[in-house]
Amino acid sequence: MSRSAHPAGPRHADVLTEGHYSAPPADLNALDPKVWAHTVGRDADGAVTVGGIAVTQLAEEYGTPAYILDEADFRERARAWRTAFGTEADVFYAGKAFLSRAVVRWLDEEGLNLDVCSGGELATALSAGMPAERIAFHGNNKSPEEIERAVAAGVGRIVLDSFQEIVRVAHTAESLGKRQRVQIRITVGVEAHTHEFIATAHEDQKFGIPLAGGQAAEAVRRALQLDGIELIGIHSHIGSQIFDMSGFEVAAHRVVGLLKDIRDEHGVELPEIDLGGGLGIAYTSDDDPREPHEIAKALTEIVTRECEGARLRTPRISVEPGRAIVGPTAFTLYEVGTVKPLDGLRTYVSVDGGMSDNIRTALYDAEYSVALASRTSDAEPMLARVVGKHCESGDIVVKDAFLPGDLAPGDLIAVPATGAYCRSMASNYNHVLRPPVVAVRDGEARVIVRRETEEDLLRLDVG
Repeated sequence: MSRSAHPAGPRHADVLTEGHYSAPPADLNALDPKVWAHTVGRDADGAVTVGGIAVTQLAEEYGTPAYILDEADFRERARAWRTAFGTEADVFYAGKAFLSRAVVRWLDEEGLNLDVCSGGELATALSAGMPAERIAFHGNNKSPEEIERAVAAGVGRIVLDSFQEIVRVAHTAESLGKRQRVQIRITVGVEAHTHEFIATAHEDQKFGIPLAGGQAAEAVRRALQLDGIELIGIHSHIGSQIFDMSGFEVAAHRVVGLLKDIRDEHGVELPEIDLGGGLGIAYTSDDDPREPHEIAKALTEIVTRECEGARLRTPRISVEPGRAIVGPTAFTLYEVGTVKPLDGLRTYVSVDGGMSDNIRTALYDAEYSVALASRTSDAEPMLARVVGKHCESGDIVVKDAFLPGDLAPGDLIAVPATGAYCRSMASNYNHVLRPPVVAVRDGEARVIVRRETEEDLLRLDVG
């Protein structure tokens, strides 16, 4: 690979930036295990490896950019969640984080359930053989066709998000001669400590039926009166990328309060409570997520304590980890195209992907880590901004990070923790082709979602 010289950009953190870093790490070649998949390391030549395969080999065979997913790590994390909650609770993988037929099969084999939120996700789940009774169907505006497909397939639960959906699902189920199990999603007025656009439990947003003003109680009344549906529980989701359990404690208190009111008014103790997902992962070394067994212990204790105080039987708990399972298992592999130092500011490193394969930095101001992946380097650190190839000034992958000062076109760099919401939110902006997903396990690699081609784009253009 070329090591062509380029003018020197800033080499130390003597410039104020809005990014995450304030000083270069002690070792630019080190890979923090908090942010990388479990089988990631470096080989004798310094190249990053995953599942025993060097990224140089993966790039040669599959091209860049590419999402590289550690299958063994995914399965390990899925098992950890299943083990942590045991047989007395249900773990639903949130398919919106990333879903493919291979992932569905892994989930089935590891004993997890699956949460879907569109007809396309439901079709993927069913086509891959996930038993319908282990599928939950979410969404704030399910179409009549999606509802009919879900009820006809026999999904285990539909999460009702509005008064209109209560009637729609009940009517559809009756017309099909079925009684559909449902939960009602409520908003409990808890705003998680997260970005405004991914906080979902405060009242002023599109999801759920507010607890305030008696609306949730009225939704329960209506649901209990309809023959086409069986109300099995209450659903609450308070946000995303959450590290602090205190929000769940407040949410559980309010949900259990509603369960008590339902018991007192209707003589019914609902058997289930779903606390949603939203547990955070480490995108940078500063992030400190909890382990599944810690989360399970905390949530179980919270719900049990609240139910004991309300003199209720403790309902069966459900949780919906998505990012917490798939997020750390993958990284995005890029090739450096240009290196552009700006004197006194930073060096712009342009890669062959960008906001079309990772919109989260532009959309959520998300922080990421990055590492030189094709080799190691002893060069002095330079403050860098990793950007994409799109015609957009906000096309940023990593806002500010330190990379070796001898970084050059042709080098491979890798951005960890991109398993969640990167491929699933990918686009064809500028008609850029979406990358493949390559699963690696025990020294073998295979494509589970292929790279798009120009033929794929043109096939949809009927003009």
